[in-house]
Amino acid sequence: MILSHNTLIVMLGCALLGVAAGAVGCFALLRGRALMADAMGHAALPGVVGAAIVSALMGWDPRALPPLLLGGTVAGGLGLWAVQGLSATRIIRQDTAIAVVLASFYALGVVGLSVVQVLPGVAQAGLSHFILGQAATMRAEDAWAAGALALFCVLAVLALFPRLTALCFDAEFAALQGLRVAWVDAALLGLILLVCVAGLPAVGLVLVVALLVLPAATARLLNRRLPGMFATACAVGGASGLLGAMISAGHEGWPTGAAVVLVGVAFFVSALLVRGR
Repeated sequence: MILSHNTLIVMLGCALLGVAAGAVGCFALLRGRALMADAMGHAALPGVVGAAIVSALMGWDPRALPPLLLGGTVAGGLGLWAVQGLSATRIIRQDTAIAVVLASFYALGVVGLSVVQVLPGVAQAGLSHFILGQAATMRAEDAWAAGALALFCVLAVLALFPRLTALCFDAEFAALQGLRVAWVDAALLGLILLVCVAGLPAVGLVLVVALLVLPAATARLLNRRLPGMFATACAVGGASGLLGAMISAGHEGWPTGAAVVLVGVAFFVSALLVRGR
């Protein structure tokens, strides 16, 4: 199979996204934030739709990825704020708040997708690919933008590694030692949001949480210490992104998100079998 330059760039972007998902996913898994990632991923959809509409009204290209990612980040942040606000009432449990926010924002995004189908200039923007992901529709500049966002997440995790470790393993002791637990927790949630938004074009909002969880869960089966778990999760995430994008590029119509997740599931099952011996 001969791959074009654009396809190679997209595959590289997906691999980098997988590395970022593995890096952030380690701490999301240890902190118990997987469901929060699912809510933020779904909440990003109306922001993507709104950004496309605004871009079209302003005369810009509604397919340009940076404005769409910005809109998704804003909407995902609002979804996170809504979950925390509902949970803070102590009347509604966090899992219930996540379900309410996830369903509400996703429904709003689906309605928005129906609306843009009749708007000139936006109907052909391919926004439906943000649901399941499709690397074949990404342009090289889109892959670079998503890859740059993923690289930022990796560098941020490395910079915050000691603080994130303290947060996940003994937050109360870390607070006594002077660590601003609330700020570090907010930074982790922000990184989860950025990974979810960066993964929308390739993996899609439905399956982006799997990209965060599967590499980390696979690494957890194979390692007893965090450094080994972190390195393994990054490697598994990168391989899943690369191989999934390659499979999707070689089979027209195959959603990239499904291909990436199935590769990740294969790694997880393999690790489960090795651990079971």
